[in-house]
Amino acid sequence: MIAKSGPDPRFFNFKKPLSLAQVKKLGGVSCVIGLDNDDDTIEISQAFPLNSAEPGSLSFFEDKSLSESLKTTKARFVFLTQDTLSNLPPNCIGLIVKFPQAAYARVCTELYKLKDHEGHESRHKSVHCESDVTIGPMVVLGQDVEIGEGTVIEAHVVIGPGVRIGRHCHIGAHVSLKACYLGDRVKISAGTRIGESGFGVRWDDKGLIDVPQLGRVIIQDDVSIGANSCIDRGAYEDTFVGEMTKIDNQVQIAHNVHLGRKVLIAAQAGIAGSVRVGDGTMFGGRAGVVDHLTIGAHARIGAAAVVLKSVDDSQTVTGFPAKPMRQFLRESLWLEKQAQTKDKPR
Repeated sequence: MIAKSGPDPRFFNFKKPLSLAQVKKLGGVSCVIGLDNDDDTIEISQAFPLNSAEPGSLSFFEDKSLSESLKTTKARFVFLTQDTLSNLPPNCIGLIVKFPQAAYARVCTELYKLKDHEGHESRHKSVHCESDVTIGPMVVLGQDVEIGEGTVIEAHVVIGPGVRIGRHCHIGAHVSLKACYLGDRVKISAGTRIGESGFGVRWDDKGLIDVPQLGRVIIQDDVSIGANSCIDRGAYEDTFVGEMTKIDNQVQIAHNVHLGRKVLIAAQAGIAGSVRVGDGTMFGGRAGVVDHLTIGAHARIGAAAVVLKSVDDSQTVTGFPAKPMRQFLRESLWLEKQAQTKDKPR
């Protein structure tokens, strides 16, 4: 894992600091609590989630399950609602808003931006390739891209600024890579998208706003990813794929997902944001998992199962909603018998 504090400068540009007056206007702040001297010229140049906030930065509090993180945060400014004001620790300045995460998103949009390709050349002069790298026709390589020895890049691949690719990787045609680090011997099949923006939307009185996705994708050694799959970069944390994990075609891995080692995912499966998956777990085709769950190590998720609650280690579940395999089979058999009984003539 490559450590970071805040948005990784390899992938994101810091635009400019914002004054407190600008932050108040962007977020729709109705009241400031805990600021002795209401100085609107105070500058804010960093924004972080509560648990990773740097001193002097801005954060937000909306989910009451994060009350402990609020108590220990190093953030100086926190967006929060009037009814959660009692949770504000004495070291923080409260910015009272109706929609804390939307306010935070609007500020982050003004502070950070994903880097664009510089210049008009398809291969930036700062690209560094080790020996025996093969680059196909019509490949675009952004500034500060690094590619390891023996790696093959097929035609029409687009690799965004700052991306690092390990040794002896194979990147298929029409793949795009952004905001990501790839280990050694990673294989990515044609048409796959790594590091695109995850799906996060919030709303306030101004309307809907996309939550800026300021994390990365970390892919460890010996991972393979099938054609036309998508792995989104994290919103605040990183999306992580553990070593020797194997992902089939047309699979969706959302932002902040953490896949352990040797995970197997069959075609058309979808894993929603912030799910944690243990080592050695298997997903059947078209399986789906809703957000913020934990799937234990060596669990088995049946084909087309829809997982609505966390799954224990070594448990096998199937169905919609997903249930332990034996329970699902008993219920299915009972329903079948009931249907047969009702069909019999009287």
